[in-house]
This record gives sequence, structure tokens and C-alpha cells, in this order.
Amino acid sequence: MAKKVLIISTSLRGGSNSDMLANECAKGAKEVGHDVELLSLKGKDIKYCIGCLSCQKTGMCVLKDDVADIMAKVKDAEVIVYATPIYYYEMCGQMKTLLDRLNPLYSTDYSFRDIYMIATAAENEDSAFEKAYSGLQGWVDCFEKAELKGIVIGGGISAPNEAGNHKNAMQKAYELGKRL
Repeated sequence: MAKKVLIISTSLRGGSNSDMLANECAKGAKEVGHDVELLSLKGKDIKYCIGCLSCQKTGMCVLKDDVADIMAKVKDAEVIVYATPIYYYEMCGQMKTLLDRLNPLYSTDYSFRDIYMIATAAENEDSAFEKAYSGLQGWVDCFEKAELKGIVIGGGISAPNEAGNHKNAMQKAYELGKRL
């Protein structure tokens, strides 16, 4: 059964390796018939959450930027895949900022159920990805109908455009797309 899939590439770097893996995931998902949107945070205006909690009363954020459009896509997607580079053993800052800004979704009838992570890092140990995955788990835990279902890691990848040389990681991202 076709699902509405949103893949959010959070890296801002040109030649982003996590973006390359996100594209492979999208390719696999499209091949099996899913309705796939690949959204990049490059060029997006995303302000920091100011913690006012107005969104809990109004369902909308008081900040005016690109997050309202992104949030509408997140709310309507059945499956969300977040792709991030790992910086200092954690998700990139723009991904965390986006997660914080998605707070207005908390009290809505959101569609997403399955959440995944794709991550790349220069470090080649599985432990390099644990804190980022745990951070995303914390966000998912706030949405009782959603579940964090898995991660595809690309370790030992640091230079721009290097992910293509890591066939195993590329294949795992592609296969994730087909399994969504």
C-alpha cells in the first residue's frame, strides 16, 4: 500500500553525504510506489523556538519563517525520514531547531506514524550515532501515535560527495526506502 513519505534532508553543506543517502532512500521508496517528497533545509529560513508556548493555545507558531510550510508537510506525512550529518556525536543544529519548532503539532491530529533517521559521520563507530538517535527518540516520544523505527548509518564518511563511494551505506538507504 502506497504511503505518503516525507524525507527531510537537514544538511546545509554542498555535496552533503546525508543528502546523498536521503536521495537513495527516496529512489527506493518511489520504486515501490510510495508518494515521496524530498525536502531540503538548504536555503530555508528557520528561526529558533523562543519557548513562549503560544502554539499550545493557538496551534500556530508566532514566528514567521519557512517552518509553517514544513510543518504542514510533516503533519500530513505518514512516514518521516530525517537525514542528518553527525556533528560532535549529535544531530546537526538545524535539525534540532526544526524539531523544536514542530511543537505546534503536539496537540494536532498528525498523520505520521513511522519515523526513521539516516545519518553520516566521519567517525566509523556505531556509537557515534547513538546520541543523535536518542535525541530523535526524545522528539518521537512526545507523539504517542508515532514510533522511531530505525536508522541507516554511514560511518567513515567525511569529505563532500564521498557517500557514493560507500556502496553499503547507499544500498542500505535505498533498501530503507523500499521497506517504508
